[in-house]
Parts: sequence; structure tokens; C-alpha cells
Amino acid sequence: MVRKFLYIVTGLIVLALAGLIAYRIWGVELMRAAMVPGEEFKAVRGLTPADYRDAKLWLARPDIRNNPALWTPAGEQPRRQPGGAAVFFIHPTSYLNRAHWNAPLYDAEANDRAALFLRGQASAFNAVGEIWAPRYHQATFGAFLTDQANAERALDQAYRDVLAAFDDFLAQVGPDRAIILAGHSQGGLHLTHLLRDRVAGKPLARRIVAAYVIGWPVSTATDLSALGLPACVRADQRGCILSWQSFAEPADPSLITENYDRTTGFDGRPRKGTRMLCTNPITGVPFTAAPATANLGTLYPSEDLSTAQLRPGTVGARCDARGLLLIGSPPDVGPYVLPGNNYHVYDYSLFWANVRADAARRMAAR
Repeated sequence: MVRKFLYIVTGLIVLALAGLIAYRIWGVELMRAAMVPGEEFKAVRGLTPADYRDAKLWLARPDIRNNPALWTPAGEQPRRQPGGAAVFFIHPTSYLNRAHWNAPLYDAEANDRAALFLRGQASAFNAVGEIWAPRYHQATFGAFLTDQANAERALDQAYRDVLAAFDDFLAQVGPDRAIILAGHSQGGLHLTHLLRDRVAGKPLARRIVAAYVIGWPVSTATDLSALGLPACVRADQRGCILSWQSFAEPADPSLITENYDRTTGFDGRPRKGTRMLCTNPITGVPFTAAPATANLGTLYPSEDLSTAQLRPGTVGARCDARGLLLIGSPPDVGPYVLPGNNYHVYDYSLFWANVRADAARRMAAR
């Protein structure tokens, strides 16, 4: 269970960081050469809800031994009794190989990284319920570095698996249980589509405690209305969406905003210039500010990276006008900060205890 906690990022981010630095210094072609697959997209057999009855297709599920999502830092404990909310968590990109556009389901390296992401991210929800996190044919990291049609096909392939896993999840947890939806990065992208396709305008929306679309931009003007839930505007509100992207200051978000401004929202209008939803995870309310003293706990790794310590009161946060979450001077939470003071890797761990409290508060609300 205790496996080099912040190796969550060592495999993924060392390469990602190198690639992003190369992008800044030598340009996009070098970055693409290193990370984007050279082969044409080859579809693999998509998974069905029936396939997901097999526990081997889940990284986390209540009946799995050594469930990585049950990790907690000292002083915290996961829920001991069955029940509570059913948490569906979509992990971020953990497949770095440029050999394929989509990860093989049983790629050991990618699955080990994904399990480690669950320890640092999904674990924030393990006090309020039981966590389900599927394996899926995730798109490789290089799919986010190109506008090739192959990349879109790879993301579509990944999303179809997520849909199948979610449909099985719903069948397994029953028709009445409260649900929390959460994801990060590629997982956040898939979660936006899941909200549009399975929640918006459906009776299921009444069961959603909250949707944590973290590390992926959501336009308040062109996306939010299609997702079936409003933005959370109160800390004790149920049935709403939270989203943020973390940057220390001075922030250079151009790698994010340039791509965002080239895309189209769910309503068909350009996202260019629109504000991104920014929930302050300390307050649970969008477009607010909070001092470090209000932060209930940030995860800091031990020197040997075998575990992490939860330290309160070290990182504040405020939302800027564009919708970025600014955290002030760069905190020393690890070496995997992306160019532009982008703390993407730490979107959950910077506010781990506040996310934990936020989920519990929304679960208790009526």
C-alpha cells in the first residue's frame, strides 16, 4: 500500500516535463517527435458493461484487495463500513509510450502509475464512501500534443470504455445510492462528456452529490449549461460541479490558454476569451480567495518518497479573472512542477484535506 507515494508523478511527469521544456526551447516538432505515436490509429475492441463485471478491469473497487484508493496519510482513516456514497473516479493519463495511441489494458507500467495516482487523488474521497476506478484504453500522453485526427480517435476510444465502466458501475451500486463523480486531467475531460451524456436531463442528476472536474478547463459560457449540473456556489450545495487548475505566481498559463482558445464549447460556440470555472477548493465556492491558514492540509512527501505528511496552513488560493487558481509563491511540494509554474500534478494534493472535507459536507447536505 505504501509504494513511493510521489512516484505518482515520477514516470509521467519526468517525461512530460522534459517534453514541455522542449516545447518552449526547441518547438512543438521536437515534442511531437518524442511523444506522439508514429503509427496510424488502430481501433481496439471496445469494452462493454458486461466486461466490467470482471474485477480485473478495475484499479479500485470495494471488493479489491490492496485497493490503492484506500491510502491515507497519518491521522486519517478511510471509511470502515460498506455504504456511503459510490465514488466513480477517472484517473489521469498514465500511459507514456508512443508505440500506440491507446494504452493496452494490462500495460504494467501504466497501471502502476494509475494506481499511484489513485493514492494521491482518489484517496481524498475514501472517508465518504466506496471508490470505483476503471482501467480503460486511455489515450497516450502524446494525443494531447497534436491536432491529428488520430488523437481524437484515441480519445473517443478511451471515452467509450469509460462509458461502459460507468454503466456497469450504475448497475452494481443500485438505483438509489448517492454518487460522487471525480476525475483529473484526461479523466476530467472524459468526465465532462460523461456529464453531458449520462447526467444532463436524466433522473440520475438527482443522485449526484458533486462532480469534481479537476485539471481540465470548463468554460462557464460555452460548456457548463450542457453538463446537466450548475457550478457549486455554496460550500454545502449538492448536485453541482467543481473545477480548478492550479498555478503558482508568477503564472504563465499560455500552454493551457492557447489551446483552450482554439477549441469549441459543448454549445458549438468558440471558447476563446471565455472564463474557465474556478472553484476555490479551500472555500468550496467559485471565484473567491482564501488565506493559507484556511487550508486544512496539503500533502508533502517524505524524503524517501515512501509516504506523505499532511500539513495544514501552508498554501492559500485565489481565482483570477480568467479562471485560474493562483496559489501564491511556489510551495515546495515536489519537483514535478510544469513550465509556467503550472501545479497541474498537485491539483488534488495541494488541497487534499479540503477536498476531503468538501465531499463530506456536500454528502451531509440536503
